[in-house]
Amino acid sequence: MSSSQVNILIAEDEDSFIEALVIGLKREGFLVTVARDGEEALRLFEATHPDLLLLDIMLPKISGLDVCKEIRTHSTVPIIMVTAKTTEIDTVVGLEVGADDYVTKPYRLRELVARIRAALRRAPRTMDEHSSSEDLLKVGDVELDPLRHEVKVRGQEVKLPLKEFELLELLLLNAGRVLTRETLIDRIWGSNYVGDTKTLDVHIKRLRTRIEQDPSVPSLIITIRGLGYRYEKQRS
Repeated sequence: MSSSQVNILIAEDEDSFIEALVIGLKREGFLVTVARDGEEALRLFEATHPDLLLLDIMLPKISGLDVCKEIRTHSTVPIIMVTAKTTEIDTVVGLEVGADDYVTKPYRLRELVARIRAALRRAPRTMDEHSSSEDLLKVGDVELDPLRHEVKVRGQEVKLPLKEFELLELLLLNAGRVLTRETLIDRIWGSNYVGDTKTLDVHIKRLRTRIEQDPSVPSLIITIRGLGYRYEKQRS
């Protein structure tokens, strides 16, 4: 997907950031739509069908967290959360409600564009791309269809945000093998990822709540202390 075909919805209420973002992203070849509060963000999301949402966490009318939560009930479009705060709780909550990545103000445009392009590269494939029935992944009672971006757990469809979907796909592909934290971060967030490892932990925690029968005692995604995680393949 070339940047000239990409529509980015910016949900931001600070004029200084809006002006710089619009100029910078348009210069990179992106199409840009701006929402100045949470209500407008939800309305424009449905009206413009953006390829990516750049979402400020502090918005008037409806907070960015609530906007993200609402969108995640029906869409897996990549969401990058923007926050002026640097506390861990803001980052973790943003990820827990479905954001794929986050940046903290002030940020450099070059870093933001790199994050945007990485998120777009990882977006689900379209239906006209080549696929076969062999693409279907099934381990135990968890089934994942990469082409349709669908997951079924014990026969019931489960909606997963993009990062959780990618993480589950990678774990299923390597069922029975230990994947180090470094491998998981590199494969899902890219080798140039500049965030910290709690991002992976939050996504693993969220994924467990969606596929484990008892997330507090996981039997599918096993923590291998000091190394990483393993998806358990011996399961009836």
